[in-house]
Amino acid sequence: MEWKNVADRLFPQGHDIVQQGDLLAGSGQRPGQVFAVVGTTGHAEVGADLALAMAAAVLDTVARHPGRPILFLIDTQGQRLCHRDEMLGLNRYMSHLGKCVEIARQRGHRVVGLVYDQALSGGFIPNAMMADLCAALPEAEIRVMNLPAMARVTRIAESRLRELSQTSPVFAPGAMNFVSMGAVDALWDGDLGAALDDATARAQAKDPRAAAGLARGGRKLAEPVIRRVADAA
Repeated sequence: MEWKNVADRLFPQGHDIVQQGDLLAGSGQRPGQVFAVVGTTGHAEVGADLALAMAAAVLDTVARHPGRPILFLIDTQGQRLCHRDEMLGLNRYMSHLGKCVEIARQRGHRVVGLVYDQALSGGFIPNAMMADLCAALPEAEIRVMNLPAMARVTRIAESRLRELSQTSPVFAPGAMNFVSMGAVDALWDGDLGAALDDATARAQAKDPRAAAGLARGGRKLAEPVIRRVADAA
């Protein structure tokens, strides 16, 4: 979906979100509060430059608008796969963005992520996945790796992976499978603004994803393992 349509549905009272290349930045008005908006568009490749720009937008919000909730609007085909960015240490730029999100959280900013089009691989891990709560539109495409690539990496036959994907969301792409695993809180449809208000009110610093995955039956071992480690500490 076009980001402008999503923004208009999220902020019918108005917004000043601006597109600069693949970067989205600005603010949106909801009843009683203003949101800082940071995001990507155009199936963006998240490279060193874009990661830095997103991090700068987050830090600018922390510095100039204490406590303002932050919304990540995400449309990405993943991290940029090029020699320049890898030689610069792209993983460190991604880590910097994730750390900036954590700084915002520690300073009292609630952080919500919304995948409105596409989210692949490392392109949404340091933003929407770092949020207190991540949601998606029903038509959004979310995956870490497609099945042919997964087959090459794991050396498990693609036919076997397709078979497994019918019963295990861990092996299956798609937004609903990420809901089952607890990584995505919910699919938003209808009144997006009301969904954003509800998500912001429920956002919490404590990570609920493992517990959600257990409750939904899509990821059954993460929460028990976390509990065992915590009990043994």
